Amino acid sequence: MKYIVVTGGVISGLGKGITTSSLGKILQARGLKVTAIKIDPYLNYDAGTMNPYQHGEVFVLDDGGEVDLDLGNYERFLDTNLTSDHNITTGKVYLTVIERERKGEYLGSTVQIIPHITEEIKRRIKKIAMQTMADVVLIEVGGTVGDIESMPFLEAMRQLRMEEGERNVFFVHTTLVPVVSVVGEQKTKPTQHSVKELRSLGIQPDMIVGRSREPLSEETRRKISLFCDVPYEAVISAPDARSIYEVPLIFEEQGVGEYILGKMQIRGRTPRWKEWKKYLDRLFNPRDEITIAIVGKYVHLKDSYISHKESFTHVASFLRLKINLKWIDSEDLEDEGTKLLDGVDGILIPGGFGPRGTEGKVMAAQYARENGIPFLGVCFGFQLATIEFARHVLGYEDANSTELARTEYPVIDLLPEQRGVDKLGGTMRLGAQKIIIEKGSMAHSIYGTTEIYERHRHRYEVNPDYIEEFEKHGLHFSGRDESGIRMEIFELKGHPFFMGSQFHPEFKSRPLKPSPLHLALAKAALEYKKRS
Repeated sequence: MKYIVVTGGVISGLGKGITTSSLGKILQARGLKVTAIKIDPYLNYDAGTMNPYQHGEVFVLDDGGEVDLDLGNYERFLDTNLTSDHNITTGKVYLTVIERERKGEYLGSTVQIIPHITEEIKRRIKKIAMQTMADVVLIEVGGTVGDIESMPFLEAMRQLRMEEGERNVFFVHTTLVPVVSVVGEQKTKPTQHSVKELRSLGIQPDMIVGRSREPLSEETRRKISLFCDVPYEAVISAPDARSIYEVPLIFEEQGVGEYILGKMQIRGRTPRWKEWKKYLDRLFNPRDEITIAIVGKYVHLKDSYISHKESFTHVASFLRLKINLKWIDSEDLEDEGTKLLDGVDGILIPGGFGPRGTEGKVMAAQYARENGIPFLGVCFGFQLATIEFARHVLGYEDANSTELARTEYPVIDLLPEQRGVDKLGGTMRLGAQKIIIEKGSMAHSIYGTTEIYERHRHRYEVNPDYIEEFEKHGLHFSGRDESGIRMEIFELKGHPFFMGSQFHPEFKSRPLKPSPLHLALAKAALEYKKRS
């Protein structure tokens, strides 16, 4: 088994996840089977209870795992489905070790970071390696070198290399190479200090990826090579790219793939990039242009909705469209009115929780419904569009969700199995669930089948007591769960495109296989623009 460990230095947010995904794509293009693991040093068991402003989007896997958004990048780049075991956190590791200690499995031993915690980290990594039978396992260590919480994981990686051998464990260190504006020179000192810190932990990087606005100069690369004891050809430039999906090719041009295969003594076929290059060509050469408004309450941190953003990127290439995303804070809509939506060709309301900004989302749904603007509501957006319809079409002025307020008309209510649940982490309706689509519906024409599996993350749903009334007035539920009681998709009769999904279609979108609902919204938006 071969392992590639990606670490980061200087600052967080350098793009270790994109580096990891790109390395995986490079190996995959050579016919190798690849999987990826993300290590998150935080004490949370998983990302499920985190505020998006602190950690970005919570990505949901088929098995219901609520994980770091980097696993979304892995799935998109590698076109694979991962499991919750692919996200290792301090919380998971320590909980397992403490539970074993309580059971007496370490009887007589003093339980310590080394060897007990580091052994558990390695056990989890090797478990994934064995389960997937991958040729190469990529391991991204979250945070930056020098963080206290990362140290047990870096020590485990050092041990892994000692145990598996130098040819089987390859370290890639990502750092920032800034330019001081006054001088205008690329500075290598932050990289030197970061590598010095890594080496003090017993790890010598085999490759350094330097993030910068512009490509690294030859002088910069030679300086990093000299001071960090890494061959010149293993100092890789990672400048800002037009698209994250261009990064694998930027690395490929610098010989990254051949260098890694040579160092790790891996055999691979001639790389195949035809489809990937075609994807990028279509993305960079659009034939038309539309504007989609994303109305949410976390829009100031775009990573909060990264899967929607990437879904529209996939759609843009598929349709050869330039899709401009207009990020609108739903609280601003409440203050300034729907003039903020002027000129958009489509509206999407993504998922979310809690009362803040909900009335602005309701206003956006009403604006789209009344003005014939293509609309897609996802999860919470699906629920709020249902509330809007109940208020302004059915005449239930007080209609609401029991999550948000006490109401005479609880058109959105708590799932029956959620009553009495007192633990918030990992207790929602999560992961891939079967959905039955009605033949002849718009949803059926979009998906081309009557049976789909999509990922969920919610506690509340449309109250079945109101379904008949909704249907009578044109809000048709064309997708339901197997029981027929849980509503999964709605579509509004007489409207060019007004749809909602209780599930999250964005989590399964891929560069070469875009989300069907995002694709349908973009098509409808293009038609709307042509009519306007």
